[in-house]
Amino acid sequence: MTATALTADAYSDRVPLKNWIALLGGLIGAFMAILDIQITNASLKDIQGALSATLDESSWISTSYLVAEMIAIPLSGWLSRALGVRRYLTWTTAVFTLSSFLCSLSWNMSAMIVFRAMQGFSGGALIPLAFSLVVQLLPANKRAIGMAMFGVTATFAPAIGPTFGGWLTENLSWHYIFYINIPPAMLVIAMIRYGLEDTPLSLSLLKKADWVGIATMALGLGCLEVVLEEGNREDWFGSSFILTLSAISVVNIVYFVINELQHPRPLVNLRLLKDKQFALSCFAYLILGMALLGSIYVLPLYLTQIQHYNAMQIGQVLMWMGLPQLLLFPLVPKLMRVFRPTHMVTFGFVMFGLSCYVNTHMTVDFGGQQLVLSMILRAIGSPFIMVPLSIVALKHIQRDDTPDASTLTNVMRNLGGAFSIAMIATLLDNQTRLHLANIKATLSTVSEQGWQRLHQQTDWFIATGSDATTALHQAQASVLSVMQRDAAIMAYNDAFIVMTGFLALAAVVILSLED
Repeated sequence: MTATALTADAYSDRVPLKNWIALLGGLIGAFMAILDIQITNASLKDIQGALSATLDESSWISTSYLVAEMIAIPLSGWLSRALGVRRYLTWTTAVFTLSSFLCSLSWNMSAMIVFRAMQGFSGGALIPLAFSLVVQLLPANKRAIGMAMFGVTATFAPAIGPTFGGWLTENLSWHYIFYINIPPAMLVIAMIRYGLEDTPLSLSLLKKADWVGIATMALGLGCLEVVLEEGNREDWFGSSFILTLSAISVVNIVYFVINELQHPRPLVNLRLLKDKQFALSCFAYLILGMALLGSIYVLPLYLTQIQHYNAMQIGQVLMWMGLPQLLLFPLVPKLMRVFRPTHMVTFGFVMFGLSCYVNTHMTVDFGGQQLVLSMILRAIGSPFIMVPLSIVALKHIQRDDTPDASTLTNVMRNLGGAFSIAMIATLLDNQTRLHLANIKATLSTVSEQGWQRLHQQTDWFIATGSDATTALHQAQASVLSVMQRDAAIMAYNDAFIVMTGFLALAAVVILSLED
């Protein structure tokens, strides 16, 4: 990546039109890649039925994408330097387009998983490269605008992903969740080819690559992602599969860190983490990923399980988390001229934490309308985190180290999302069982209302034609269903309490940093 090809004068107010076009192309690419993480979630049943797959097999539609994406992100900095940004972005976008089309042609689940992995690997490069382009193409006084544009892709795309996928599946077919990538991907290629100058191949970087780092990174992060995605479904460490992958992951990640700190040309410059401000910012990105993807995971689950909403109804709730951000992001760069970036990030985490806290007292009557306030609070908080946090993180980072810094922040955000989903899934299962046991234990001694309901249900089933014994069993099943629902609601409240705690911790960490 040469300075003449990709950088704007740090002291110039004027940015060439080509730079804006290239940046917009990169951001559209990142938006597609992030959108595709979640877009299949609302369509899994349709895909599962069309490909004659089991529920466990269909879970790999998302897992294969996330694993491949996680491996691709650390490779993006090295490959962009070796191949040139223009060439690398063109090739990876072309592969993303092809793999999207192949996903729509999948004839069985094995083919779908392979093509989704291709899609994830190519899409994984688009996210950190878009972040890098903001720093490489814009002068310092314009970067807040670029970061605001990147923030839209990072927070708005996951917010609308499941809803958009559900709408396409419901009104057209599940194939269109993959077709939809093709036109914007072709536009991205055209914008990148026009906006960026070509640079020569650096074959020396390819020949002298950190192959040990590449291998240990791929095995370590890939296995870790599978453990986090499939752990709860496989009963965690009660499964030999999860135990084996966990051991492989730990050994390879430890060796990767040792290798990167000693290698003269490391795949990822982990020495950047010696800077306290950047290291703590990476921790904040981890929690941001936990909050963003955790909320996108838990809210549709709650609305489906407790309120029995369909995809369109869920979308009408989640849009309050996405659409207000479009109005706020343009204001953030202007506000940064008045307020300190660390104070703005702290405010963002506080608002995000407050949005989770208002969901810690949910009842059976807590539906879509009651969730709007928390959605708006979240929409207010997200822009105040994304844009200033990137400025805080990169304060002491040299321009040449931007690709590595981008890699680390994006890996941390993705890992945060994976950790959050795994933690929430396990927490919901465990806490639901715990609350259900507590409800059962107290029912016989303190709940006259529960006994009255059981008798009322029994009388109702007798009135509909059941005999006394059958009516009693039916009434017990009905009451148990209500108890399980209430236990699940309590577990969701617990999940939001945990998320609130993590966001409060992030606010404290950021407030301790210097501007």
